[in-house]
Amino acid sequence: MGRLENKVAIITGGARGMGASHVRLFAKEGAKVVFTDLNEEGGLALANELGENVKFVKQDVTNADDWETVISETEEAFGPVNVLVNNAGISLSIPLMEMTEEQYRKIIDINQVSVFLGMKAVVPSMQKAGSGSIVNISSMNGIVAGAVGYTDSKFAVRGATKAAAVQLGGLGIRVNSVHPGVIETPMVTKGDAVEQIKEFAKQIPSKRMAQPEEVSNMVLFLASDEASYSTGSEFVIDGGLTAM
Repeated sequence: MGRLENKVAIITGGARGMGASHVRLFAKEGAKVVFTDLNEEGGLALANELGENVKFVKQDVTNADDWETVISETEEAFGPVNVLVNNAGISLSIPLMEMTEEQYRKIIDINQVSVFLGMKAVVPSMQKAGSGSIVNISSMNGIVAGAVGYTDSKFAVRGATKAAAVQLGGLGIRVNSVHPGVIETPMVTKGDAVEQIKEFAKQIPSKRMAQPEEVSNMVLFLASDEASYSTGSEFVIDGGLTAM
């Protein structure tokens, strides 16, 4: 308890799944949390559940003006930002020759461009705070190949993380990426391919999918002062998949 005491955090895509897990753990560890999503109903319900130190803001992460609004509302509610978790993302598994330009650009905008916008928007607030930690959620498909578009965007997040870490290190801002494997979230357990995913999970060296909380613990470490000398690095949490 208290590993994020006196810290102010922003978490995108926080209304459900892995993002909601991050929100809950950060709040439990003492952070004041603003989380965002397009899912207003789910976001408000989670904020009401967690109490006065958690605030929901509806946001389109691909919109620069929305980012400015989120930063200003966070500072107004809790003060300058110490932690940003760029968690929002989508996955479309469509073969290369069937994917439209519109579908491809949607993946890139949500998974990649939003990370750029978030990092750029939060730096002035982190400078006010005196330091900061940015955690960009990539994927094991930022390490090895997966679906077209999704893989492209997640490799880009990994690269953007390293470039930003080099540029922002002198400001006391750390930037790292997290690379989850197969996580047991509603997106997986209620999807059309649930049986195929369960079979695939048997091939993982750890012989199971990860729970969202296991990823959240990694994100918590990187957000906390315990990771004070970690920047520009990728942290893989995939049960050994990318080791095969």
